[in-house]
Formats: sequence, C-alpha cells, structure tokens
Amino acid sequence: MLITILSTAVVLGVLIFVHELGHFLMARKLGVTVLRFSLGFGPVLFKVKRGDTEYCLSLIPLGGYVKMLGEEPEEAVDPQDVPGSFSHQPVWKRFWIVAAGPLSNFLLAIVIFSGLYALAGMPEMTTEIGTVGADSPAASAGLQPGDKVISINGRVLANWDDLSETIQRLGTKPLELEVERDRGRFPLMVEPEVRQVKNLFGETIDRPVIGITAAGKFEIRSVNPASAVYYSLVQTWNLSKLFFLTVVKLIQRVLPMETLGGPIMIAQMAGQQAQEGLLNFLNFMALISVNLGILNLLPVPVLDGGHLFFFLLEAILGRPIAVNKLAAAQKVGMVLLIMLMVFVFYNDIMRLLPGGSPLP
Repeated sequence: MLITILSTAVVLGVLIFVHELGHFLMARKLGVTVLRFSLGFGPVLFKVKRGDTEYCLSLIPLGGYVKMLGEEPEEAVDPQDVPGSFSHQPVWKRFWIVAAGPLSNFLLAIVIFSGLYALAGMPEMTTEIGTVGADSPAASAGLQPGDKVISINGRVLANWDDLSETIQRLGTKPLELEVERDRGRFPLMVEPEVRQVKNLFGETIDRPVIGITAAGKFEIRSVNPASAVYYSLVQTWNLSKLFFLTVVKLIQRVLPMETLGGPIMIAQMAGQQAQEGLLNFLNFMALISVNLGILNLLPVPVLDGGHLFFFLLEAILGRPIAVNKLAAAQKVGMVLLIMLMVFVFYNDIMRLLPGGSPLP
C-alpha cells in the first residue's frame, strides 16, 4: 500500500508539475505576469512569494494551475499592468502559453524514453514464432513453433513488428522467408491469404496473414544517444496516435466506456510498475505523460485544447469570441468534465469490488 501511495504521488506530482511548469515558463518568456503557481488544488499548505509570483503547495494533489494576470477576459486590470496581462496579449502569444502545458508532457516523455533507450537499451520482440495455425499458409509451408524468421524477400527483419508490417505491406504476394531452426538456416516459400482478424480495438478487419503468432520473447538492443532520441520521438508519436485513436473509438462506441479508468486505476498501475522496478516505473510515467498531453489537447472547454480551439477561432475571425459565449462554453465543459470524473471513479470502484471488471 505504501509503495502504491508513494508511486502515485510521484507520477501525478511530476506530470502535473511539468505540465504547469510549461505554462509558467512560456508565460514568463512572453512577458505575461504570473500571480500564482500552484501544485495541487484546494487549501494552500505552503506558499512563498518571489517577485510577482506566489508559489503554492495545495492539499489535493490531483491537479494544479498557473494563475496569470488578466487571465479572465472580464477581469479588471490596472492600466500600468496591461503589458503583463494575459488577455491583452496577441492571440499567438496566448496560444503558445496554453499549448506549452501539453507540449511539456510530450517533451517529458521524450526525455524519459531517450534516457531509458540510451542507458538500458531498447526492448524489442524477436521474430521467433510461438504458434502456427493448423490450417494456415505457414503450416502448409512447414513453419514450426520455435522457428525464427530472419528475413523476408532478402530484407533482414528488425523485430516482430517489422515482420508483421512487411507481410501486411506486401499483401498476398508469395514471400521467401529465411528461417532459423536448431541453429541452421534455410529458405521457405509461403503465400499469405486474406483473413478476417481482430485489430487492437477489437474491430474485425480483412488482413493478409500467414497464420503465426509471436513467441513473446524480447531482446535488448543497444543504441547510441542520437538513435535513442530518434526512437523516443517515434515512440512518443506512435503512443500519441494510439491514444488519440482510442478516444475516437470510445466516441464511436467501438470500445466500451467501461475501459476508462481514473486516478484509482492509475494508482494501482503505478504501484504495480514500481514493484517491477525503476525502468518499468519510468516507462509507465512516460506513457501516462503522453496520455495527459493528448487529453489536454482535446477541444473540450476548460481543457487546454478548448482554449486553443477558441484562440484559433479568434485568429480566423479576426476578433475575440464574445465573453458570454466563452462563459457558457466553460460551464458546459465543466459539467462534462465532472460527469467524466464521476464515471471513471465509478469504473475504478467497480473494479475493486468482488466480481468487478479486471484492469484493462
């Protein structure tokens, strides 16, 4: 229990701090006065003032905020303070100040992945075959569990994803495989066939396959620092696409809403990853950081993405959006956010009850 509490505090504390630090640093850089930088919500436990900014640690560690001068359009600002007022800045400055929060979460993920890859190497699933379908092209060609596919049509494969993507890209064209078995290598010809399979989201799709599954074995590949940065960018981009598609599939009801989780689920997973070791814990933190970045970019009022959406509208229209319309949108967004929080807490609690749904 103690490990779960501490690991959750570290994950949420670091991610929220980095997110709010992004807003704070960009605001300071663009000349906006920051009145308060708070880690957490609710009653203030500790505060100290440096210059114009009051730095606070608040009771509820499930969020945080940066309070800027003139942040609300209707807020009264003394004439001498107008140069540092957020609402009096050009739209492009306001846009980047708000965008800096989610972007900081992406940057944190890139830094963590880069460090992990450079120091510990990159874990990659090998091309060793785990199972061969009884009535499949692979079985007809003579492939067996334990075989390792070295290359396809003369091109050496890097990992299992490379193997899968190559088969999909080449379609139903005959493939010449170089196979390793019992320390010997030999060629095999196999012709993929199109079958209906389930994708990551449980949807049925038509896809060329040869009828094999991975053995699930991993190897660690050493990479230099430059390559580590490159692969961290690729990993962050791929995770961003995955999380965005997950949101789309939830809206389309392809994925059930019961798969959503909240702080309790994050706490459980943080504790599990912490017990698995520091590398797993850091990898989990990077994954959640990307998730937080994507969620905050969604065009929902009260989230960063909602503000960015209105800034884009302002830039297109050439004039600010009416204050009453912004206020109405904020209220709707707040109601939606509260409903979502209630729902994910309900899901989390149901998973803890006997017979409840397991963690996804």
